[in-house]
Amino acid sequence: MVKIALQIKANLECVEKLYTNHPYYQWFLKLKCGSCGEVTEKFHDLTEDEKVAQKHNRSETNLLIKCKLCSRENSIDIIEGSNGQYTSNDANKFRTIVTFDCRGVEPVDFEPKSGWIAEAEDNGNKFEDVDLTEKEWVDYDEKNETSVGVYELEWQFIKVK
Repeated sequence: MVKIALQIKANLECVEKLYTNHPYYQWFLKLKCGSCGEVTEKFHDLTEDEKVAQKHNRSETNLLIKCKLCSRENSIDIIEGSNGQYTSNDANKFRTIVTFDCRGVEPVDFEPKSGWIAEAEDNGNKFEDVDLTEKEWVDYDEKNETSVGVYELEWQFIKVK
C-alpha cells in the first residue's frame, strides 16, 4: 500500500477558500500500473462516496481497475477524512487536498473539472460547482462588488507516510 497525496497550487483573487464537494466529488485520474508501467489512455473517475466489491476478497474499494497490458487487478481508495482546502494563506504554495491509498497503481495526471466550491473573502458569496477544467475560473462577487478568480492552477502527486 502506497499513500499518494494530490497537491494543488493556484493564485486566488479575492477568494478565501477553494475546496471540493467532498465526499461526492469525482476525481479524474490517469493511472500507471505498478507492475508493467502501462499508463491508462483515458481518465478514470472515483468518488469516496462510491464503493465497488473486490473479487478476490470481501473488501470494497473506490476504484478497481485491470491493466490492459499485464491484466493485473489494481485498486485505489480515497483515504477518509483526507480532504483539504486551499486558502488565500496558501497562495503560490502546494497544499494537499486529498490522499489516495494506492495498491498496484499510482496516479500520474489529474483533470480538475467541475464540482469545486470557492468562498469569496470578507464573507462574500459562496460559489458552488466551480469548473476548473481550463485551470482558471472568474466570476463576480455581488456582496463585495468585486471580481473573484482562481488562476494558474497546478498540481502534483507526492508520496506520503
